[in-house]
Amino acid sequence: MDSPFLTLAVITTGLYAGFMLTFLVAIMPGLAALPDEGFTAAMRRFNEKVPGPVFLVLFLGVIAFPAVVTFTENGEHEWPLAAVALACAVVSHLVTIVGNIPLNKALAESEGGDDSAARAAFESHWNALHRFRTALSLVAFILLAAAG
Repeated sequence: MDSPFLTLAVITTGLYAGFMLTFLVAIMPGLAALPDEGFTAAMRRFNEKVPGPVFLVLFLGVIAFPAVVTFTENGEHEWPLAAVALACAVVSHLVTIVGNIPLNKALAESEGGDDSAARAAFESHWNALHRFRTALSLVAFILLAAAG
């Protein structure tokens, strides 16, 4: 990889996709085995901790670095692959912003209430959205790696 921005795009997108995949294949299946009270408590704590500084660097990096590659690289295949990866990342973030975050907020607001009802309103919807954004993140990573 000749471009430092392409390198940064691959690294941030790979770390982000790995984070998303870990939630999909390990964390959520582990939480699914918990009773309602444990599940809702654990998800509330995750939702409080995840938007920390490292996550935010990755969250912004998966947009910023592919955008720089898309609009500044002149390579024959780098910028088109980066452009599609950028589109995947933007759609993934839109899913997060309009889907997952409102579900997270509703779950937080339900604390102290009926955990069974809160889980029923949250879990299947959140997981469906998460599967979609994870797939988009993985596609973005593969495209950026291929561009390198």
